[in-house]
Amino acid sequence: MHAGNTAVITGGASGIGLALARKCASYGMNVVICDNNVQNLKVATESVSGEGKVEGVEMDVSKIEDYEKLKGVVEKDFGGKISLLALNAGIGLRGSWSDAAYFQKIMSVNLFGVINGLSTLLPLVTTHSTASHPTSIIITGSKQGITNPPGNPAYNASKSAVRTLTEHLSFDLSHSSPTSSVHLLIPGWTFTGLSGNNPTGEKKEKPAGAWSAEQVVEYLEEKMGEGRFYVICPDNDVTEEMDKKRMLWGTLDLVKGRPPLTRWREDYEMEAENWMKQEKIWEVMQNF
Repeated sequence: MHAGNTAVITGGASGIGLALARKCASYGMNVVICDNNVQNLKVATESVSGEGKVEGVEMDVSKIEDYEKLKGVVEKDFGGKISLLALNAGIGLRGSWSDAAYFQKIMSVNLFGVINGLSTLLPLVTTHSTASHPTSIIITGSKQGITNPPGNPAYNASKSAVRTLTEHLSFDLSHSSPTSSVHLLIPGWTFTGLSGNNPTGEKKEKPAGAWSAEQVVEYLEEKMGEGRFYVICPDNDVTEEMDKKRMLWGTLDLVKGRPPLTRWREDYEMEAENWMKQEKIWEVMQNF
């Protein structure tokens, strides 16, 4: 995050995206805020300020043609160079197994919103990246894409696929563009638009257990500075150790040949609860 560089942030008009836009602007970066909510976008571009230029782009990340339009803006107004690309836009819907539109809508935004962004903008990130002027890509995932709790299969599947894509991107760029770092941001419970915190709507009080979007961005910046790929955020209810236990328990379903999602099955509920209470994650990890 250096003055004069350019950040492009999808889903940038609210929540984590807006907090990241403000963080980048505070360093003197140019910031391109992308969002499909016109009202939020107007408020965001007016409220984000710094020494660099701030520009808003209305777009739907599920449409490749909108990314082509965004690419044109970057080439015309920012020299065709992106130093920080944050593919952050996402939606959360509910549906049933008989509702194909529910699956298609979530996949088109949460998954193809990332694919479209990479296929269009990746060269603008990598071609000018050097050891003295490195670049970064941040892709927003979800703990639901890892622990896979019941209740929203389309959302979980979209975020699981995002994790897989981001892991492959990191591996590939380690060879083709080693000065371009990749980071998978996995927020905890965060008070954002998805959880009722609409920047242009009725103001609501942040739940005590949730982090603010600003806390997530501070944590992200810290872990990026440490060179971390996985940026798994705790919150005020769930510690880093508990996150690791939950992820490990789910992995052990596969390794031990248990049914899937045993944390939520009645016949495993007590075993899982006791394991979470008794195990010390550092002791567990010593066995691997």
